[in-house]
Formats: sequence, C-alpha cells, structure tokens
Amino acid sequence: MLWSRGVPLRNWFRPSKNFLSRGYVKEPKRNHMFLEEKETVKSRPWIFFLIPTALIAIAGAGALIKYNDEKRAVLKGSNPSSSAERNRINRPAIGGPFKLFDTKNKLVTDSDLRGNWVLIYFGYTSSPDVGPEELQKMAKAIEILESQHNVKIKPIFITIDPQRDTPDQLQKYLREFDPRIEGLTGPINAIRQIAQEYRVYFRKVDEEGQDYLIECSNNMYLLDPNMEIAKCFGAEYDASQLASEIVKEVTKASQ
Repeated sequence: MLWSRGVPLRNWFRPSKNFLSRGYVKEPKRNHMFLEEKETVKSRPWIFFLIPTALIAIAGAGALIKYNDEKRAVLKGSNPSSSAERNRINRPAIGGPFKLFDTKNKLVTDSDLRGNWVLIYFGYTSSPDVGPEELQKMAKAIEILESQHNVKIKPIFITIDPQRDTPDQLQKYLREFDPRIEGLTGPINAIRQIAQEYRVYFRKVDEEGQDYLIECSNNMYLLDPNMEIAKCFGAEYDASQLASEIVKEVTKASQ
C-alpha cells in the first residue's frame, strides 16, 4: 500500500507549494516597482518641488540685476565717441569708397572729402527741369548756411551721364549755379558703382541716336566729416528747409 512506505495518506491530498490554481495570476515584478515609485512620488513633501522653483527664480533675478547694473554702467561711462558709434550703427548702409575725377581731371576719392560736411547730388547737365531746379536749391542753401549760420559744407555734383558730361562740360555747367559746387565724373563703371552704393536709380529713356533723357532718383545726401550718411533729402525740400535741416544735423553732431 502507498502509506506503507512511510508517507501518510493525508499528505497525498495536500496541495504542493509549487501548485498554482487556475484563478490566480502572479503579478509581474515591474508593476510592484511602478507602484512603489508612485507611492514614493506621492510621499515626497511639497518642499521637494518648491526648492528647484525658488532656485530658478533667484538665478533669474540675479541675471536681471546684473543686466541693469551693466546698463547703468554703460550709460554712466558713455562718451561722445561711443554715442557717435551707436548713431552710425543705426544709420542706413548708404555710401562707400569711390574714385572719380573733378573738372580739372584730378583724381578725387572719398578720403579726400573726409573732415568736411558734404552735400552730394546726382544728376546730369542735359536734364531739362529737375536737375537745374535741384542745383539752384543747393546753391541757395549754401548761401543761407554760410551767411546766416556760419556753417560751411562741401557741395558735390556727381554726373550719371559720363558719356556727355566731360570735365569741361561740368565746369561750364556748374559755373552757372555756384562756383563752389564741385563736379565729379569718371568711367561708366565707376559711376554705376557709386550710384549703387548711394541707392541712386537711373536709366536712359527716349533715346534717339545720341540724344536721350535719363530717368533717375533726385535725392541729396548729407554726409558727416567721417563720410557717414547723416540725412537724405528729397525734391520736396526747398532751400530754406534744406539749410535748416543741415544746421540741425551739424548742431546735433557738435553736441
């Protein structure tokens, strides 16, 4: 018999330790880990979340204080040269180096004009209406500046028609307006380059052989002694307004 081998009969009906009933499913260990982590998060005190937030706020406040201190230091230690530098940075990118010839066939570069307030106008001697009006305005503004404000500027007329505007032609033409106006010309490539630098638009129209007109923008450019653009004037300014605006720019720069 079975129990005769020393194993009691009742032990045959006891469930084994390795036996699992069909209704029981052992829970994976990873779920226990998740529950433990979740319980740990819930159990963390509110100070745990408050500390990082406070540190971030303190760091931001410190950066803001440092920025304000640096800003005050710059303003306190500012000087005319730094202010002029900031003004130049805010100015439009107009102008640049050039090499042209005056009415005596002498080479003139942008470096030769440094140290003077310069008023530049682009035009051509064959212009039927706008060109002469702008030169008359320039000549009158020069007179107002010198006689009423003791302000001297260097007026420059740059032709956009070098094919017809020779140095001799420029000299005769400008003499009719004011001998103080200096005329500049040069090879067509040099004229195109400086026109591009000063954002001057021009093109030939109504061509009939050697006879043609030139359509162009009609602006005057005021440059400071560093050959930096100070202001641009359109055709809507009259001579008095032009002189008044130039005085403002010169006065502002001297301050």
